[in-house]
Amino acid sequence: MPKLKAENLHKPVLLTETIELLKPQAGEIFVDATLGLGGHSEVVLADFAQTQIVGIDQDAEAVELARERLEKFGKRVRIFQANFSEVTQVLGDAKIDKVNGVLADLGVSSLQFDSATRGFSFRFDAPLDMRMDADADTETAAELLETLSEFEIARIIYEYGEEKFSRKIARRIIERRERGEPIKTTIELALLVEKVVRRSKKDKIHPATRTFQALRIAVNRELEILERFIRDAVNILKKDGRLAVITFHSLEDRIVKQTLQKLAGKCFCPPRLPQCVCGASREIEILTRKPIVPSEAETEENPRARSAKLRACLKLS
Repeated sequence: MPKLKAENLHKPVLLTETIELLKPQAGEIFVDATLGLGGHSEVVLADFAQTQIVGIDQDAEAVELARERLEKFGKRVRIFQANFSEVTQVLGDAKIDKVNGVLADLGVSSLQFDSATRGFSFRFDAPLDMRMDADADTETAAELLETLSEFEIARIIYEYGEEKFSRKIARRIIERRERGEPIKTTIELALLVEKVVRRSKKDKIHPATRTFQALRIAVNRELEILERFIRDAVNILKKDGRLAVITFHSLEDRIVKQTLQKLAGKCFCPPRLPQCVCGASREIEILTRKPIVPSEAETEENPRARSAKLRACLKLS
């Protein structure tokens, strides 16, 4: 079997638009908080002399492939295996105080999605794992479905997947569990959901897509840590530094949008409160009044980019 190469696996989403918003300059330092296979970082390093990248990713295989891809840039690249929520700690380990830019691409990488063993996709019959860090001592998706109550399973699928058939799906999962046949694999879950969810022929996505998305978010606690990451990312920026975040579903985009609005000074408190308690303060200027989305040409070339949204901001002080 030929050795995998990062450049053959990964097409960075909204690449040109992201670089334009980050505005790299020679000699600056950037954090790629979700390095993946290094596509965005490679362009920054290649096109802007003496720029440096601190790359972060929790997937050990992605880290190895990114190291190989970016090794030609030598000491200008430092890569850490960690979760993007640990960005402040990583910079401390790298002995860096402030940076000029931060990028976070929150999508599941092609390496993970196309893996026949990681359990992210129902295209393969695999253990229902879904952990971004496959070596982490955390619960898999299958273990969540074995231990959570029917109410909790339904809540996760409804809130994180926006699936209107969440209660019926949860009921069928529990019925299998009570028969001594808990869901263990991707195909088992996909077939169960297919029997419950009725979609019209016009629907372009598989009936199990929303359920799989919901479980992945729950397993990796993706939404729980997102607002904190954005605040930490803004905090580590120098004055006039820039943050760019690419999301792939409405829940992520809403958190990014509202957190940036708070950091730009918009208050979300009820009007009757005597003072603001939501944490709004004017620390940034929002650079994207509306999210930037891929062009038709990009989505035709890379269908997985179709739901991507890019938002960015400038650090004021």
